[in-house]
Amino acid sequence: MRIGVDLGGTKIEAIALAESGEVLERRRVMTPQGDYPATVAAVVMLIEGIEARLGEEGSVGVGIPGAISPASGLVKNANSTCLIGRPLNLDLSEALGREVRLANDANCFAISEATDGAAAGAGVVFGVIVGTGTGGGVVVNGRVLGGANAVAGEWGHNPLPWPLADELPGPDCYCGKQGCIETWLSGPAFERDYARYSDSAIRASEIVRLAEAGDSTAQAALGRYEDRMARALATVINILDPDVIVLGGGISNIGRLYRSVPAIWGDYVFSDTVTTRLLPPLHGDSSGVRGAAWLWPPALP
Repeated sequence: MRIGVDLGGTKIEAIALAESGEVLERRRVMTPQGDYPATVAAVVMLIEGIEARLGEEGSVGVGIPGAISPASGLVKNANSTCLIGRPLNLDLSEALGREVRLANDANCFAISEATDGAAAGAGVVFGVIVGTGTGGGVVVNGRVLGGANAVAGEWGHNPLPWPLADELPGPDCYCGKQGCIETWLSGPAFERDYARYSDSAIRASEIVRLAEAGDSTAQAALGRYEDRMARALATVINILDPDVIVLGGGISNIGRLYRSVPAIWGDYVFSDTVTTRLLPPLHGDSSGVRGAAWLWPPALP
């Protein structure tokens, strides 16, 4: 039995998977805000509750909104700031009396979709989460590629490629730079771009609805978004050349992206043909927690 935990900023979800991938048990609690000891205790409570219910002990994988620094062994780059600088994997391992594996939540999304999701059977998979932020994860032959610095797949903090004159220098990013891909492709960034031309602040889903209804301002905003995503993913293809790219997060619900973006990215990919497939997730919002469960063999060494 594999247990996966998705440690999010607002909720903590845990599931138990059978070897077949069948969900045996699912539980969730609200995340204790700004309280590290309470967060550790909540994760442990969920795991112990599942094991008591099912009557067996499982391997444990945890997806976090950050990463473990190879240099310090502590959490870094987490938007749940109470985790930063903490030895979360060691604290959980000690509390549970066994090894616990941690990975970035985007890596968990990628391994879920590569294992038994939309990209099952593909050799190289790039998983993208585009929602309030923009993250990514890489899976090669069924294994998460963490990287020497634990930042593999962090495409959102590279600059938007082939920028147009009115895209320079680009919006400020929380990382301290300007013009990062995240500042153009996240859900809030899409909404800001629309507002820039319409003086109207509406949700991304409403922009898409208006575009489909023929609204010219919304259509133009969606067109700009599609071109920017095509440019950004073209650089991933030029470097990684994945078999499949899977979109996740709220933006992944925009169905036309799967047609329009591949129709554009050929203008930017350094190849005469592009066979990379762009696909929606099979497991949707459950991919993160399922991927955490799959961090145990064969996902990681």
